[in-house]
Amino acid sequence: MSDGVDHFVGLLGHAALDVWGDMPRDIQEALFETAMKGRDTEREELARLLHERHPRTLHPARPG
Repeated sequence: MSDGVDHFVGLLGHAALDVWGDMPRDIQEALFETAMKGRDTEREELARLLHERHPRTLHPARPG
């Protein structure tokens, strides 16, 4: 990506982090899954960061 695009990606990423706890769960999950596509080793680290910043995002496990 060009430097200009990277700048806006960073701004959007920071904004998403700021409002994460206010987003509906389905939106959170869609963003998380899109961000983590092909990045399995980073999933737990991002999940931990989000849960530390927004404790209400600690969701019970989905029924299987």
